[in-house]
Amino acid sequence: MGNLKRALLTFGKAETSACLASVVDFGITILLAEVVHVWYAYATFVGAVSGGVVNCCINYKWVFCPEGLTKRGVAFRYLVVWGGSICFNTSGTYLLTEWTGANFIIMKTLVACVVATLWNYQMQRVYVFQTRKKRNE
Repeated sequence: MGNLKRALLTFGKAETSACLASVVDFGITILLAEVVHVWYAYATFVGAVSGGVVNCCINYKWVFCPEGLTKRGVAFRYLVVWGGSICFNTSGTYLLTEWTGANFIIMKTLVACVVATLWNYQMQRVYVFQTRKKRNE
């Protein structure tokens, strides 16, 4: 039962971090697209980059607190996962917006929820913030 409790706590903290990062991501995206009139796909990309930086910092310091991992090692692995996340978010938002004709913010929200749960959290948990010791146990 201790492992389940720890896993749920970690997931809850990761979701809190993701929400804070999403506020940054969506805030910058909307600002760029609606106020500065940058094309929504570019705005989505810049927002995702900004949110990713926030998410990585919070996850390193508060969510996963990796022991024995250097910031450089975490940063490299995070960049690999983050690259996939940015591609999924940007292309998913673009494709769904173009195919459906719906507002890009609605499509961005749908895509972000799927990517956050199925890609970001899973890859951060098992790859980015996992120490070798934990992987071998």
